[in-house]
Amino acid sequence: MTVDAVVQGGTYFVVLVLLAYPLGLYMARVYEGQRVFLSPVVGPLERLIYRVLRVDPAAEMSAKRYALAVLWFSLFGLVLLFAIQLLQGVLFLNPEHFPGVGPFLAFNTAVSFITNTNWQAYGGENTMSYLTQMGGLAVQNFLSAAAGMAVCLVLIRGFTRRQSDTIGNLWVDMTRGVLYILLPLSLILSVALVSQGVIQNFHHYQQAALIAPFRGAGGKEVTTQVLPQGPAASQIAIKQLGTNGGGFFDQNSAHPYENPTPLSNFLEMLALLLIPAGFVFMFGRMVRDMRQGRTLFIAMSVIFLVALFLVTSFEQRGTPQLAAAGVELKPTALQPGGNMEGKEVRFGIVDSGIWAAATTAASNGSVNSMLDSFTPLGGMIPMVMMQFGEVIYGGVGSGLYGMLLLAILTVFLGGLMVGRTPEYLGKKIGSYEMKMTVVGVLIVPVFLLIGTAVAVMVPGITKLLGNPGPHGFSELLYAYTSAVNNNGSAFAGLDANTPFLNISLGLSMLIGRFGVIFPVIAIGGSLARKKAMAASAGTLPTHGALFIVLLIFVILIVAGLNHFPALALGPIAEQLKAFGH
Repeated sequence: MTVDAVVQGGTYFVVLVLLAYPLGLYMARVYEGQRVFLSPVVGPLERLIYRVLRVDPAAEMSAKRYALAVLWFSLFGLVLLFAIQLLQGVLFLNPEHFPGVGPFLAFNTAVSFITNTNWQAYGGENTMSYLTQMGGLAVQNFLSAAAGMAVCLVLIRGFTRRQSDTIGNLWVDMTRGVLYILLPLSLILSVALVSQGVIQNFHHYQQAALIAPFRGAGGKEVTTQVLPQGPAASQIAIKQLGTNGGGFFDQNSAHPYENPTPLSNFLEMLALLLIPAGFVFMFGRMVRDMRQGRTLFIAMSVIFLVALFLVTSFEQRGTPQLAAAGVELKPTALQPGGNMEGKEVRFGIVDSGIWAAATTAASNGSVNSMLDSFTPLGGMIPMVMMQFGEVIYGGVGSGLYGMLLLAILTVFLGGLMVGRTPEYLGKKIGSYEMKMTVVGVLIVPVFLLIGTAVAVMVPGITKLLGNPGPHGFSELLYAYTSAVNNNGSAFAGLDANTPFLNISLGLSMLIGRFGVIFPVIAIGGSLARKKAMAASAGTLPTHGALFIVLLIFVILIVAGLNHFPALALGPIAEQLKAFGH
């Protein structure tokens, strides 16, 4: 790793911690209904929303009602977004007169955005109208993020409440998440991005004369280029902050209209992890023990920093094939060295590596470089980060509740070692909680591997791959890893806009989202009904170095045992082949 990588990576992480800690404390006050500095401005709007929706903010829900509310709300959003896409050809705010989206792609996209996955089998500037981008996709960026944040609160309340049959109100939790957290942060980031040159307009697409005309297909001379326009900055802000990741343009944040400068790149990278990291500190404050939050944060950060180091090192090292082609792999004053294929020269290897590690740690899926062009092991690291279950910070809310499931599994294993009934944060972990934990932990890898295996056997799938051999398998494995884990990033070599892949990946997203949400809500409801237990001499401490090590090992073992055989067929085999082994 170069000095540049250490300085940039270290600066990024330090600034992230400095911002995430106070944000976590602020979010705890918001969700506990305490007064914050935005209350005089946002409070009247919050109360108006409750009156319009006829919601009593003091009325709480049981776990079953909460789960059903999440399901029906998500289903309504899916149907509405599906309809907007089908009808966009006859709706307004469509200056380029794009036709309605086909039903298979519309289904995939609707599922993708309501599950906070934001997988894209389309090019935004060539497919979606401004209305679909703003009124459909951007709205779901807010709502799906707020839903994940709300579900995490259920699990936190399960630990903090005593013999309670209720676990909060979904409509209140989502309203506060949007009004007090997502909207203000998005407004600040949008203005900052516009100041850097990210576009925000409703113009028609522009024609620009080429400085150097060229001969295109059929020998016809090409003298102009179409420059897409649109309200991009507002969607980029929430795509990053809400760990959504769906780009306004096909090239996502590698496009200069989404990410034009080093400062815009740094701000967007910070936004990737800001709320997920803040949620961990929020958890510590809400359970009234900041040591618990710091413990989870340290465990997450250890894995993240190792991943950042590895992906940057692999890309800086390059491959023998690049060396044989005459590429200078060592950095000099005139060039960065290493593997620059698929990377923007204005960002280079280091910022591309930080982004790749952060976007797959955060369940975000946005990119500022093309992962399909990474070295075999450099591309494997983002895949593995998703296969950990998107718990290394993870999605907004979803990352923390995924990590808490693994923490429950860790205390269970620790309890077995000392021969005691496991307990976490004063709550006894019984057989019901463990059954739901196992379902929540294993449902994702099971369907990830099944989906990949079925896709491999479907006739014609190999024709959709951008590369043969192990790399082609990696493209397919990455797609299902991304879909089931609700990440949304892609190797980009796969032509995913086909009926089979649109439907199968869409179903994978639904399973990955709700197959974890429902067990989490069930555990939260069960824990809330229990009494608190006083710590004893046999209680496993969950706030020290020992627990951090145990938790990291559980994460590595669960991910490694489940996914290593598939990785051996893809990126590991490609690495051995590339280096002549």
